[in-house]
Amino acid sequence: MNKVVLMGRLTRDPHVTYTQGDKPLAVARYTLAVNRRFKRDGEQDADFINCVAFGRAGEFAEKYFRQGIKIVVSGRIQTGSYTNKDGIKVYTTDVVIEEQDFCESKAASDQYTGGNAMGASAPQPSAASGDGFMNIPDGLEEELPFS
Repeated sequence: MNKVVLMGRLTRDPHVTYTQGDKPLAVARYTLAVNRRFKRDGEQDADFINCVAFGRAGEFAEKYFRQGIKIVVSGRIQTGSYTNKDGIKVYTTDVVIEEQDFCESKAASDQYTGGNAMGASAPQPSAASGDGFMNIPDGLEEELPFS
């Protein structure tokens, strides 16, 4: 079975191209910085994983993903090779994305992206506490649809 699940932050905005032909297909490439659990002295504390998303997943990445946001992806590992212009064979490893989603709120990702990931300022809830959840006044338990 070839299945991988990763959670990390985008190192840069996705690079999106479209295939040629009657029905152009979006191809989004991005790199995830995935933290390592354990670190040896002198070793980097993150791995940088190349990802590629096709079709609607590529369009989604183009529209919503920005450098610094935290996402979770699942897909499969695909290896390949090519010969560069100097005649040297280069080996590649990519994660072909099957599913991708956000891992944190817009407000949390704003501190890493230097602003809203979508380009506009995010509205702040008026009755929110520091944890991002809205405070519910005492005595409303009977009005809630769950308890």
